[in-house]
Amino acid sequence: MARGCYKTSMTIEYDDFLKIDIRVGTVIEVHDFPEARRPAYKLVIDFGADIGVKKSSAQITELYAAEDLVGKQICAVVNFPPKQIWPFISEVLVTGFGDDEGHITLIEPNHKVPNGARLH
Repeated sequence: MARGCYKTSMTIEYDDFLKIDIRVGTVIEVHDFPEARRPAYKLVIDFGADIGVKKSSAQITELYAAEDLVGKQICAVVNFPPKQIWPFISEVLVTGFGDDEGHITLIEPNHKVPNGARLH
């Protein structure tokens, strides 16, 4: 089983789901993150006028080249508190699925949508 996967799901109420604010944003900058324990990028993501530009760390170097990420729309949880990751503050949690080797594939819309659009 891939790292971070669970065998069963816990049942939650719909109101619990609504507490998680998952939005789409466009990656506008990508920087190497040499201080990270495992290979990662520092991402700067534009979530539109209401949420603004936020930063995140993402361990996605195995499947994504930095230059291919700029301009890509991705999904992230925007209402978790900021998290200190070494000298970097991650403001949102980028979402993805792990494969059998633990490499993360980003969640992204199939078609362009407005930055800040919420997952329903």
